[in-house]
Amino acid sequence: MRLPDLAARAERLMAMDDAAWARHANPWSVWTRVLLLPAFALALFSRAWIGWWCLLPVGLCLVWTFVNPRAFQPPRHLDSWAARAVMGERLWLAHGTRPIPAHHIAPARALLAASALGVAVLAYGIIVLDPWATVAGCVLGGGAKLWFADRMVWLCDESGDGRFNLRP
Repeated sequence: MRLPDLAARAERLMAMDDAAWARHANPWSVWTRVLLLPAFALALFSRAWIGWWCLLPVGLCLVWTFVNPRAFQPPRHLDSWAARAVMGERLWLAHGTRPIPAHHIAPARALLAASALGVAVLAYGIIVLDPWATVAGCVLGGGAKLWFADRMVWLCDESGDGRFNLRP
């Protein structure tokens, strides 16, 4: 399975319609979503301290994962870095109907692979309760995802046609 296909499946799982994408373009949505990976890691790691009670913060993180793209109003302007990252991600996910410039494909795939590697390191750290591996996984996974988002800003800026206006 190709990485964009995996991303499209995640989009369907999250039930992301035009209204949800418009709300997710709000910088508050983007930046609180960035905090989700370390929060989720901490919630899972907390099993070492609070046992099965860790399921409460884990559950809250899972709920926030689905609520976040819908929790904020659409931004008034779509010129912020966060909104352009979201619009670029929509362009990336629409690769089947709209070609992606070739110079974005390999770097974006490499960044998604690096993010997946980071999540694997993070999972290892959480399983064996290794704080260094957990932090390294968060930094690699989250850092690569942010770099991917920056690449999506570049993709959005290059498209420039406004086809993916995020107003519902």
